[in-house]
Amino acid sequence: MSAKKLKLGLPKGSLQDATLDLFAKAGFHFSIRERSYFPSIDDDELEAILIRAQEMARYVEDGAFDCGLTGKDWIIETGAKVVEVADLVYSKASMRPVRWVLAVPENSTITSAKDLQGKRIATEVVNITKAYLRKHKVKADVEFSWGATEVKPPDLADAIVEVTETGNSLRANKLRIVETILESNTKFIANKAAWNDKWKREKIENMAMLLAGAINAQGKVGLKFNIRKTDFDRVAPTLPALRNPTVASLSNAEWVAVEIIVEEKIVRKIIPNLKRAGAEGIFEYEINKLIY
Repeated sequence: MSAKKLKLGLPKGSLQDATLDLFAKAGFHFSIRERSYFPSIDDDELEAILIRAQEMARYVEDGAFDCGLTGKDWIIETGAKVVEVADLVYSKASMRPVRWVLAVPENSTITSAKDLQGKRIATEVVNITKAYLRKHKVKADVEFSWGATEVKPPDLADAIVEVTETGNSLRANKLRIVETILESNTKFIANKAAWNDKWKREKIENMAMLLAGAINAQGKVGLKFNIRKTDFDRVAPTLPALRNPTVASLSNAEWVAVEIIVEEKIVRKIIPNLKRAGAEGIFEYEINKLIY
């Protein structure tokens, strides 16, 4: 068993499942018992704890964790001084950033920041909201929301600042987005002392590379096929690839084996075209990691 340990903070809550799926594709397999905050991991050099993303940056800064995953929003909100190792653009429902937006009831007269003067705003990101108001030279009452923020207007608040991926929840609660205040994505962060430790830094960098590779592979697949050289020369200009297709000679000098990586959504067009061009032995395979 390794004597060295890297303490990793994993986000509990809405990002938990997406994060564990991402780690699995990166090659790190966690097992979590019901109601446990201490996942087991198939890596003796890792020790993980589940903690709310909202608290992660502060705990990493204080050294409770060597590294962890949290949102750019919570780094800004807490003002934590951490090393931002990598951007990992994924969220609970998609592979894209989330937005913190100013939202009001559909029939509200508020149409811009200046209309917030003297109003009450409910939000979980109090510091981010106050900074937004200062930027627009507006004074308003900002109160912390413990949850269910969408239901507070109009009786408990005039406006809210809430996080959204699609805006569906806001629309379902008859709210209208006025403005995007902040765009955020998940970040892999490290404690400064851990980052200056040679062994820990290499472990963190390796993990960041594999996690980024797992994200890069999302929505992509590999295609392999055999084709006559003369036919390949004709279809080669139409084939998408990261750089150029990989082409290998076969025992039959008239044929080559070709391999490409493409967006999965266009495979349904590529395969029929390849077949019509004379390709044989076409097969598609999944990709877990793609390192650029």
